[in-house]
Amino acid sequence: MTDLNALKYTAEHEWVAIDGDVATIGITDYAAEQLGDVVYVDLPADNATITAGQVMGEIESTKSVSELYAPVDGEVIALNGDVDADPSLVNQDPFGTGWLVRVRLSGQPITGLMDRAAYVELTGGAA
Repeated sequence: MTDLNALKYTAEHEWVAIDGDVATIGITDYAAEQLGDVVYVDLPADNATITAGQVMGEIESTKSVSELYAPVDGEVIALNGDVDADPSLVNQDPFGTGWLVRVRLSGQPITGLMDRAAYVELTGGAA
């Protein structure tokens, strides 16, 4: 079980788990619920450079298509192939097997991310 209080969050509903110089990124349970059944995920290419606040991909559900925003600066070092094969993992386990990408952080300070309490407040207590 992922410790949700150890994660950082964005206003665009991505979460980040930081371990040393590697960040694992996914979308929150709130986002997954709002999207409905996820049917396709378009992730950045392996080795792509992502920039915090910029679009890094898309997520498509039966209800809509939403952009995925990079919460940190860095280089993509892993893509979750399981999500590529079975996008419903994002709905089933958004904080676990439904993670999206891993990024080697660029060394820039990480700013603009919220703790769990701030994210829960942002979503009206629904997170």
